[in-house]
Amino acid sequence: MLYTQTNTEQIYDTDGNFLQRLDTIEMRTLLPQFIDRISKRFQPSQPETETKTTRPSLVDLGCGTGRNTIQLLSTLSTANKATSFSVIGLDASRGMLDVARSTIHEYVSKSATQTDVELGILDLLQPELSKTQLPSSLCEPGAVGVISTLVLEHIPLERFFAAAAGIMRSGAYLLVTNMHAEMGMRSQAGFTDEKGVKVRPTSYCHAIPDVLDAAVQAGFEVEEVVGAGAGGVVVRGVDEELGDVLGARAKKWVGVGVRVWFGVCFVKR
Repeated sequence: MLYTQTNTEQIYDTDGNFLQRLDTIEMRTLLPQFIDRISKRFQPSQPETETKTTRPSLVDLGCGTGRNTIQLLSTLSTANKATSFSVIGLDASRGMLDVARSTIHEYVSKSATQTDVELGILDLLQPELSKTQLPSSLCEPGAVGVISTLVLEHIPLERFFAAAAGIMRSGAYLLVTNMHAEMGMRSQAGFTDEKGVKVRPTSYCHAIPDVLDAAVQAGFEVEEVVGAGAGGVVVRGVDEELGDVLGARAKKWVGVGVRVWFGVCFVKR
């Protein structure tokens, strides 16, 4: 069962999922590096940025309710790159996209961001079936940057990286975050719906070495980021201080020696 088969969009961001909160915190550090590298490699000249159709595309793959789509927009504004790129949010769930559309509209209205935003359907389990619905910029020449946060857990590795590679141009960057396998062996993503029923979508416990191997097979290589450890991967556990920040559900992971989250940046060869 995937999120497309549930009605989790109404409680997805309010269920107290501490991993989302941790992911949001970590993306505040990772996104500026991500945008900086993309800008240095792909930012168009000023005359080009004045024509919307030529702006390089950034994609939030599996954008859900738009949590990190908004962070991406905010990072672009902070970096004075709001008009340098367009942003596309893709998800398999129309319900999630409806929430994202409303949330992003509210953000854009309040922030007056100048970045063009588009939302669309892409089922990572059946990407070929929905490719005809994608914005033309993702078919040719492809996105210059893709983020995909807390999505990988729900998709087989080969399908995920094939789908990501299929919408990216050569030299583009892919930023992926996910639940760490050490946490995945003890828990999995789940939400309590409005009726109090626990919903657990399909979940895969992907170990980091397997993720890196699958990425290489799909034509990616690791791009080092600040704070990365072995293999160029950023890994996080929960200590007492972070547990206080993340809330009650995070505190059971304090002091148990389990890593809960990882992030890694790739570049498409």
